[in-house]
Amino acid sequence: MASEVKVLVACGSGIATSTVAQEKVKEILRDAKIPAKITKGTVGQLPVLQNGVDVIMLTTRYGKPLNKPVIQVFGLISGINEDAVAEEIISTCRDILNQS
Repeated sequence: MASEVKVLVACGSGIATSTVAQEKVKEILRDAKIPAKITKGTVGQLPVLQNGVDVIMLTTRYGKPLNKPVIQVFGLISGINEDAVAEEIISTCRDILNQS
């Protein structure tokens, strides 16, 4: 069983949205008592970074196929459907912990 979920939070270009999203994801997983290691990057780094993580959380659209579960987390920044996004994060991360 994995001891923690490796999460990549990626945004379109800069640091700002992924930092906000990263803090919210950290909070959601902490409250759900799910151990996680969260890194952040840009969508341009996804092809390289995806191999080192269990799940990818995006603040922006990304059209290319990825080999890891992908969760759209823009709602954590916009506040729209924030609860639904949080639920998806928790259930996906629990699944990953249970599978490994």
